[in-house]
Amino acid sequence: MMNPYDDIINLPRHTSKSRPHMSAHDRAAQFSPFAALTGYDSAITETGRLTDNKVELDEYSKADLNEKLSKINGQIDEQPQVSITYFRPDKKKAGGTYITATGVVKKINPYERTVVMQDATMIPMDDISEIDGAMFGTFKD
Repeated sequence: MMNPYDDIINLPRHTSKSRPHMSAHDRAAQFSPFAALTGYDSAITETGRLTDNKVELDEYSKADLNEKLSKINGQIDEQPQVSITYFRPDKKKAGGTYITATGVVKKINPYERTVVMQDATMIPMDDISEIDGAMFGTFKD
């Protein structure tokens, strides 16, 4: 029985003289799926990321924090170790995170309303929610 391709079935395969041979990996990449919605996966991940809301302190808590900051400022030469929990606002969405910085306070700047730690961490006073340390009779690790 005669096949319609019998005349070309055993001919050598054509190779281009002007273009280099494409590897099997590169050829397969032509047919791989593509991201039709660029950035969609990162947008979904960002939406799913959780943030905390900033807790507003009452007047008694604010007065307690001011008293502790005053005590730290009075003993700053002794380099007491303290642990300060503060709120860091999120740059991309509403809310933020509570962070605890433990170390020695380098200086308290009442004009800029910041606390500067020895490791150069700058903490805004208005974002501080808790201060602990051995000098206050409490210290959490």
